[in-house]
Amino acid sequence: MSTSISLTISTSFGGVPLSADERGSGRAVVLLHGGGGPASVTGFADLLADATDTRVIVPIHPGFGGTPRPEALTTIDGLAEVYAGLLDALELEDATVIGNSIGGWIASELALRHPSRLARFALVDAVGVEVEGHPVAAELAPAQLAEYSWYDPSKAPSLEPATLPPAVREIFAGNRAALALYGRSMTDPTLLGRLAGIDVPTLVLWGEADRIVDADYGRAFAAAIPGARFELLPRTGHVPQMETPEVLLRALTAFVGA
Repeated sequence: MSTSISLTISTSFGGVPLSADERGSGRAVVLLHGGGGPASVTGFADLLADATDTRVIVPIHPGFGGTPRPEALTTIDGLAEVYAGLLDALELEDATVIGNSIGGWIASELALRHPSRLARFALVDAVGVEVEGHPVAAELAPAQLAEYSWYDPSKAPSLEPATLPPAVREIFAGNRAALALYGRSMTDPTLLGRLAGIDVPTLVLWGEADRIVDADYGRAFAAAIPGARFELLPRTGHVPQMETPEVLLRALTAFVGA
């Protein structure tokens, strides 16, 4: 069963209200969601906590899921500082951080800026770097998201605004607005070159059918991080935690328990 956490994190942006859920007990795992919002990872968080006997914490990026966002908080760098504050507030000194999509980008910045707080981190179909010849598929229409994000788009939940209940439609629109604000083109031209400064054990997992950021993009991401291990996940796309959660769990279990 999950419980809710409400904190105010002190940063250079002032006090940032932050909401999170946690479940399980044991070594801490912080699971950072992508543009789909917290709902895209909560089911997997339950699975991960049960299978690995860990305390899994799922924060909501301010502005996602109907949460407030301070006007000055507009960048991935800023989010990384917020999550450094979360680790401090929860007194987590050896956390495992797992990030999907934009959450992986945040995790990368966190590992660069505050490595002493992380025991290890995993990127799951992350965005953030620029790789020549492998652009990020940004600014997709809702109808294109399943096609680009899933190995089997017929199994994806409908994201057509007209089919969603009004409350869900409002959250979906807020998530897309927050994603566009933080991510912009979904890349930072400086990030790929800076990844050599990461000194934290790193696992990079990638869906073989991801069309948001293809597998060669993922290989380039992993190659830029010293000692990172890359693994391709079969029959899955950009959101394996939703499409093939058992496959993702098997890939993460030994790493999380290391």
